[in-house]
Amino acid sequence: MKIALVGYGKMGHIIERIALERGHTIVSKIDINNPGDFASEAFRSADVAIEFTTPATAFDNYRKCFAAGIPVVSGTTGWTARMGEIKKQCEEEGQTFFYASNFSIGVNIFFAINRYLAKLMNGFPSYDVQMTEVHHIHKLDTPSGTGITLAEDILNEISRKKQWRLADHNTPFSQTKGDDRPGDTGNPEDLPIHAVREGEVPGIHEVRYESEADSITIRHDAKSRAGFALGAVLAAEFTAGKKGFLGMKEMLQLAVND
Repeated sequence: MKIALVGYGKMGHIIERIALERGHTIVSKIDINNPGDFASEAFRSADVAIEFTTPATAFDNYRKCFAAGIPVVSGTTGWTARMGEIKKQCEEEGQTFFYASNFSIGVNIFFAINRYLAKLMNGFPSYDVQMTEVHHIHKLDTPSGTGITLAEDILNEISRKKQWRLADHNTPFSQTKGDDRPGDTGNPEDLPIHAVREGEVPGIHEVRYESEADSITIRHDAKSRAGFALGAVLAAEFTAGKKGFLGMKEMLQLAVND
């Protein structure tokens, strides 16, 4: 398969290595220094483009890929307020777009566990719920796309929670107090997310349910970016030749049965 890389930072380099190991060819590498290559024959020869850039540039990159007739696999977060426009282009113009807030296979299993646990906890109002996420200091969006996905899945299942909010930026749950602790004076309809940015941490996500009797915690720790990169290449393999708006649920067929 011929792959174009849009974004050639740390993730782009790891994706390139894994793609080559899996027998694919990298036909184009576009970064901040060569945006004109979207119009190149090399780019147009790609079967799929894998895009990891920034929230400010991602949407424009998708449009350039669509203009060239290239399916897109993207893991860029922080731009999704315009997701409806992308879905519309897939529906009305026959474009192909695969999006995941996190391409790690383990994280997507974690998503499924989170949805199932939230569905169970909807029937137990004595438990309050909070989240903590920890990422490297280079992370541009807060909360992360992964954190927002986890939060939105909880909100979809727990009727007593109405919205998430960013709480105590750079302070983990274990160090919080006052309004950000379950059972205190914070809005009980809020789902607090504690977003910590430190060092070179690839990613830690924790969901904690707390009652006076006990606590229940689920947690995912990423050991490196390699899991994200492999998932992106697997998504590209899955996407090639398909049409429409796709995601990890379609690729992994992970869903909580009613």
